[in-house]
Amino acid sequence: MVVVADVLMVCWCTDMNDEIDQLEKNPFKICIWKPKEECGNCSLHNEIHCEMHRSDTLMFGGSAMLFFVPSIGGMLLGGLWPWVIGYFIYWLFFFEIWENRVLCSHCPFYAEDGGQGHTLHCYANYGLYKTWPYNPSPMSRSHQIQFIIALTIFGGYPIPFLILSNQLLFLGLTITGIGVWLSVLKFKICPRCLNFSCPLNSVSREKADAFLRRNPVMREAWEDCGYRLGE
Repeated sequence: MVVVADVLMVCWCTDMNDEIDQLEKNPFKICIWKPKEECGNCSLHNEIHCEMHRSDTLMFGGSAMLFFVPSIGGMLLGGLWPWVIGYFIYWLFFFEIWENRVLCSHCPFYAEDGGQGHTLHCYANYGLYKTWPYNPSPMSRSHQIQFIIALTIFGGYPIPFLILSNQLLFLGLTITGIGVWLSVLKFKICPRCLNFSCPLNSVSREKADAFLRRNPVMREAWEDCGYRLGE
């Protein structure tokens, strides 16, 4: 009997430790950070980006390189290296402060470990430091407008410098690269992205509602902001 009691106690303690570990890793109980066994027959499997895949990261980052490389190369060849430094400074501000706050902090991927103070693990901005706490609410109108402004500066910053330095070839490559990157976003990334309130997101209302039903903390935050799930 003593042996049985000891075994039961060990099992109970193990289960408790597992629950504590899971709560620390996933305090907002977001389904994508739960054990995969709990996914069951989820209708959203393979319909949205609820798992990280290297191919998505390569597609997102690779398409972005199509305008990063020619824009920076053209500015350097035009002798505008101080403005390249300024661009890098803006990158740091954009990724770690501005976008981090207005866009990323609302994403379910950001919810891992509670958000602030940890590393972001997602297919788009993998490895960023999470500067802000996770916010399960949808993006406000102010955040949506700020994101569009920030993204416009991010992509458009090099263009006037390439024009002024007469780097027309690199200007053409940069604009073409921006077009390709935006096309990848529109047709490959945004139709499956979990950040449903992003102004670029194009996941269907039905899929977004299905995800919210599986995530009560996030659903409550959305409903507190006036959102109502469909029938």
